[in-house]
Amino acid sequence: MNMQNGGTAQDAVQRLVAAIRDGVQQVIIGKSATIELAIAALLARGHVLIEDVPGTGKTTLAKALAATMRCDFTRIQFTPDLVPADVLGINFFDMNKRAFEFRPGPVFTQVLLADEINRATPRTQSALLEAMQERQVSIDGVTMALPAPFFVVATLNPVEMEGTFPLPEAQLDRFLLRLDLGYPSLAEEAAMLDRFIDGGEGSSAPGVGEATVGPEDIARAQAAVDKVTVDGAVRDYLLAIVAATRNDERLRLGASPRAALALQRACQAHAAIDGRGYVIPDDIKALAVPALAHRLSLDTGARLRGVTAAAIVEEILKRIAVPIEG
Repeated sequence: MNMQNGGTAQDAVQRLVAAIRDGVQQVIIGKSATIELAIAALLARGHVLIEDVPGTGKTTLAKALAATMRCDFTRIQFTPDLVPADVLGINFFDMNKRAFEFRPGPVFTQVLLADEINRATPRTQSALLEAMQERQVSIDGVTMALPAPFFVVATLNPVEMEGTFPLPEAQLDRFLLRLDLGYPSLAEEAAMLDRFIDGGEGSSAPGVGEATVGPEDIARAQAAVDKVTVDGAVRDYLLAIVAATRNDERLRLGASPRAALALQRACQAHAAIDGRGYVIPDDIKALAVPALAHRLSLDTGARLRGVTAAAIVEEILKRIAVPIEG
C-alpha cells in the first residue's frame, strides 16, 4: 500500500486503517471500534493496555495487527521469575571471539505482546515500561534504539489476583489507552464458531490473508497524525476535563499533564482516522474514558461504594460545556 498515491494525507490514513481493520477482522469477528482504538494508539505512537477475561481475543488481536502490517511480532508470557534481562537482552562472553556480544531480548521487535504483565515483579515491569517510554534499551552503558514502529499490547487478567503485582499509577500512566474486547454478541459468537468449524485455533484456522500495509506506511500515517490541528477552544475543553478530574473529591489522584498530552495525541489520531485534519469535541468524548480512566486513582470510600474511574469521567463529560463552533 502506497500512501503517497492520490488524495490527501487524511484519505491515505483512512485507507490504511481500513486495510488493517479488514485484515484483523478476518480472525476477530466484530469489535470494529476496539480495533480502531488500538490502531489510533499505534498512529499516536502510544501503547495499549487490554484488561479483560481470558479467551476474548487479546493475543489474537496483537498477532493479527502485526501480521496485517508486515511487522515483526513477539510474545512474552510474564511470570514472577522473569528478570529484566529476559525482556531486554544480555551481554554474554563469546569464548571463541574472547569478547562480549549483545544478545537482543524479545523487546527488539515491532509489535510486542506483554501477556499478563502484572504477573512479573515490579523490577521487570519497570524495565519494559522504560523501554516503552524511551523507545531504546541501555545495557552496560550502551544505548540501542528499538525498531520502528514499536507498539506494545499489554494484557491484564482482572479475575486472577493471586501471584500478581499490580501496576502502580506511574506505570499505568505510560499506556496511551486502556481497552477491553468484551464478550462477543450472540451473532458474532455464532459466526466465530462457523468460521472455525474445520479446526481449532491451529493451522486450519483462517488467517489475516496477504498484508497490504508495511512499516513505511505506518510511519507516513504517524507523520500525518502529527499535523492534525487542535483549535484553542477544543484544547480548552480538553483541559477543562482534565482539570475536573483533579478537583473531584472521589479521586485520590487526578489526570497528570502526561494524561492531557496522551488524550490530545489520541484525539489527533482519531480525527485522522475519521478523515479530518482537525480535532473536534466528539473526538475528546470518544477518547476521554480509554485515555484517562486508567490514570485515575479512586479514594477508599469511592472504591468501597463501587464507583469506577470510567463512570467519573463519563459524569465529567456530561457536566463540562462543549464549545460551540463559531
